[in-house]
Amino acid sequence: MSDAEELDEYDPYLLSEGEGEYAFWADRIADRVLDRDPEEPIVIKGGISPSGVPHLGNMNELMRGYFVAEVLRERGYDVRQIFTADDRDPLRGLPRKLADLDGEIVDLGDVNAGALGRNLGKPYTDIPDPFDCCDSYGAHFTNLIERSADLLGVPVETVSNTELYEDGDLEDVTAYLLDHVEQARDVLSKYQEKVDEDYVPFRPICEECGKVTETVTDYDAEAGTVDYVCTDMEAGDQTIEGCGHEGTVSLREGKLPWRFEWPAQWTVLGVDFEPFGKDHAEGSWPSGVDISLNVLDEEPPVPMVYEWFTLDGKPFSSSKGNVVLVGDVLDLVELPVLRYFFAKDPSKARDFSVQNLDQLVDEFDRLERVYFGEVDASEQETAFAERVYPFLVDEVREERIRLPYTFAAVLGMTDDPDLREEIARREGHIPEDAPEWAVEQALDRVELARNWARRTENAYNYDLKRTEMPDVDFDEDTRAALDELADFVETHDDPEAIQGEIYEIAKRHDVDVGDFFGAGYRLFFDEDQGPKLGPFLAKLDDEFVVRRLRREG
Repeated sequence: MSDAEELDEYDPYLLSEGEGEYAFWADRIADRVLDRDPEEPIVIKGGISPSGVPHLGNMNELMRGYFVAEVLRERGYDVRQIFTADDRDPLRGLPRKLADLDGEIVDLGDVNAGALGRNLGKPYTDIPDPFDCCDSYGAHFTNLIERSADLLGVPVETVSNTELYEDGDLEDVTAYLLDHVEQARDVLSKYQEKVDEDYVPFRPICEECGKVTETVTDYDAEAGTVDYVCTDMEAGDQTIEGCGHEGTVSLREGKLPWRFEWPAQWTVLGVDFEPFGKDHAEGSWPSGVDISLNVLDEEPPVPMVYEWFTLDGKPFSSSKGNVVLVGDVLDLVELPVLRYFFAKDPSKARDFSVQNLDQLVDEFDRLERVYFGEVDASEQETAFAERVYPFLVDEVREERIRLPYTFAAVLGMTDDPDLREEIARREGHIPEDAPEWAVEQALDRVELARNWARRTENAYNYDLKRTEMPDVDFDEDTRAALDELADFVETHDDPEAIQGEIYEIAKRHDVDVGDFFGAGYRLFFDEDQGPKLGPFLAKLDDEFVVRRLRREG
């Protein structure tokens, strides 16, 4: 078998072939894993360098791994899901944004940025926590990753790369690579320039200044020692200066370059499956496969490449602060809704839009109704819903109630919980015989939708004056127009029809259209402006709208 054919066997994009045979992509991955007859526990891995704010996009491989793990557990297998914190990586630049342990985003200037600047080039676990709450910079952001996993309900075990080195877990494989350095150089040279006869796959940590250096002058694989000179490190558009110290370290006092570290993790942790982004698929995955097969003599894990997410149309970026955290999202939607977002086809790029979050909630609500056979759906949609839905919820309960998200946002315009429930019942969203837990769950969505309206400052971010009518005074023509609009709303519920009729009624009564809309806003919000009035009125309960338009309370 040629090198190309050998690597094609591990092409991560091959997993998308034959997708139609599976209602849920995680079943296809599980079959590929089981085809290898793995030992138990089956190990599923993800990983991240804890360099900054762990945003929703970083949770991609955590959640992709979770669904495969759950499918395997459903089939009776023991599964260990781990997430490596690549915390021995050096800090190469200063992020613009950071987050405290409560998930509050802060600017770099709000913490001890000077301390970070003085520690460029050092491993994350050797840098003080800028918030002074954890053992190190790396520990702080690993903690945030763990908290995100807990919020998502993912039983993941976090593995510190620093601890793997310090405890000696990576010592044997590192010594093996040094002992087979010519093979390592030969394989790496296919993927990376500047691999000369002096290249050694090890990065010592300088005993003098604590920075990771790339200049190895000698090594003894049998003794487990590496000689080095602390030289400059190129980090993007800047140079991190080395101190020039010459010294000797053990194999526990440094790290492997990433292209060797990743396959070393597979070997040491016994990884059976790992999802990753397309940047790795087109970069370090091919070299990792080659190194694993032809240097370490180990089989790589089953791969799966996923497409990246964007946030409101822009790339996620911890350094630039274009992020949303798991905790932020769960202030806006229920956990099953967020899990649903990750359950979709990983081979398709998706945008997570906070502004249009109502559309995602509506998608999930439809999936739920399809699962319970409450709406007509295609065979494909039904198969997906029946397979995926049980993985999204903690318990399948047909009696559940979901208020439409935008209706919940309208209810959020009033603070009275009893009134919220009364309106929801009056509008037919809560059945008379609904169990108490289902009513409570349904009304919980109101606060989530209210948070969404406030965060996005959208059409539902208003204070609806329900309990008392604002002090208003209209001329005779405006009063007559409002009465006619009340008559129309009493017999029509189409949002655009109501919107169009507002214009026509204003013309018939010779009322300025802008003034007529203003009259509506004063009646409902005691303000001069507000959301698009027709669709808004259509979402309110008819009895209240008609009464208010007639100025009856």
